[in-house]
Parts: sequence; structure tokens; C-alpha cells
Amino acid sequence: MEICRTIDDVRQAVKAKRMEGNRISFVPTMGALHRGHLSLIRLARENAETVVVSIYVNPTQFGPNEDFDTYPRDLESDIEKCRKEGVEIIFAPEHEEIYTEKKYLSIHIDSLNSSMCGASRPGFFEGVLLIVNKLFNIVQPDSAVFGQKDIQQFQIISRMVQEFNHDIRMIMGPIERANDGLALSSRNQYLNVEERQAAPGLYRALRYVKQQILNGVSTPSLLIKHQKSELEAKGLKIDYLDLFSMQTLQPVKYVEEGSKYIVAGAVYAGDTRLIDNLLIEL
Repeated sequence: MEICRTIDDVRQAVKAKRMEGNRISFVPTMGALHRGHLSLIRLARENAETVVVSIYVNPTQFGPNEDFDTYPRDLESDIEKCRKEGVEIIFAPEHEEIYTEKKYLSIHIDSLNSSMCGASRPGFFEGVLLIVNKLFNIVQPDSAVFGQKDIQQFQIISRMVQEFNHDIRMIMGPIERANDGLALSSRNQYLNVEERQAAPGLYRALRYVKQQILNGVSTPSLLIKHQKSELEAKGLKIDYLDLFSMQTLQPVKYVEEGSKYIVAGAVYAGDTRLIDNLLIEL
């Protein structure tokens, strides 16, 4: 396994693998790797002979009052987990390798970030696209693997791939969950015992709404309102909980046959923000 700290090094490592006839699959991460990340690495392995994993906590996707400084970092542990999964190349750059002191250019997003996580985290998805665009240009993989847990991120990056003409196949990995349904996240380690007990309520609420829609409910607003009340009664603070169009990522009031939807939510358990979603295809 090669551990690359510079852009030149990772480009040379990828070039060498390509000269051997290998396809390249890429898994971008911010480290603090858990079982969810490892499932994405295994999915990448199914689609290519060489797997590249980036480990970089990207500052441009954190807001002024978010947890950039305290975000969990354990590079040695992450490297060992990648080694056990047979990862060929790790790209773990320092900040100065990725960003110059002054940036003159940025990426603008139209409407796809105006709801869901984008509504409460202004600038977040612009920061995500900035770093992913950079990483795609550096690694130039054949495919890239992202998790469904960040479904809005996946959809927006997929749109960037299409509009910016990246020759990359996007692959979405399913959500890995704990036994009680809680979506795995690096931030779950922030939860105390009481918060951890309440946290799976989000998954149960989403599952209930999805089942009712599959059973024929076409206007889910009352269902969603009731589930919000249930979650608040459990001590969770609602950021959002709603049904969204898979294509536009905007809230929908009515469902139609032949369409795809996302029932998604974000809640706070104490100071920890948790997100989850389920896909619905009618």
C-alpha cells in the first residue's frame, strides 16, 4: 500500500497502476473510518483492480460554528483499516497541498442545495463540490463511491460529474446501520448514553413514513408532522423531516406513481447532528 502526501505522488502512483491495465475506483473520506466507510471500500473493490482512498478533513465544508477543530482524526488507525481492506493507494495530503492562500474561483449551485442539509448549512455543498472536483482532477478515477447516507451530496456530485463532463461512474453504497437501525457516522462517537438511546428514533420515523406511502398514502404531511412530534418527545431537536423529489431535491406535497422520492431527516441529539434517509420508488 502506498501512502501519498502530495498531488504529484498520488498522480504517479495512479499512473503506474493504469500502466498495469488496472481500473481505478476512488473513495473520498474525511477519515475517522468506520464500518460504513469499509463497506464503500469493498464496493469500490468490486468495480476496479485498484482502490484509492483519500483521507482529508476539508475545511471548506464546515460552517463557522461547526466542528472542524474537534472532528475526529486518527490517521494511523485509518491507514491500518485501509491496509486490512487491501487498499492500494491512500492520499492523505496536508491542507497546504490542497488549497492556496487565496482562492479566486468558486462553484455555484442552483436550487439543489436550497433544501435538506443545504438549507441549514449554507456554503456546505459548495465546499463539498470544491474539494471533490479537486480530488477528481487529481486522481482521475474510473469510478467513485459515495454513501447513500449523504444522499443530497451524492445527487449534487452526480450532477457536477454530468455538467462538468467528468469521465467518472458514480456508485452509491447502501447505508450501514447499527443493530438498532442508527446510521453509522463518525459523529456518533459524540453521543452520550441517553442520546444514543434516542438516536435510532429518526430511522424508525423515516421507516414508518415510507411504509405508509407504500401502503397508499399520497399526501404524507400529517404523517410527517406526527413523526416530528414523536421525535421531539424523545428529546431530539428537528432540523428537517420531509419527503423530497429524488431529481430536484425539493420537498413534495403529493406522491405520484412512477416517481422516485427521498424521505429524509436531520435531528440533533444534544449537540450532535444526525442525518438519515430512505429511498422510495413508486
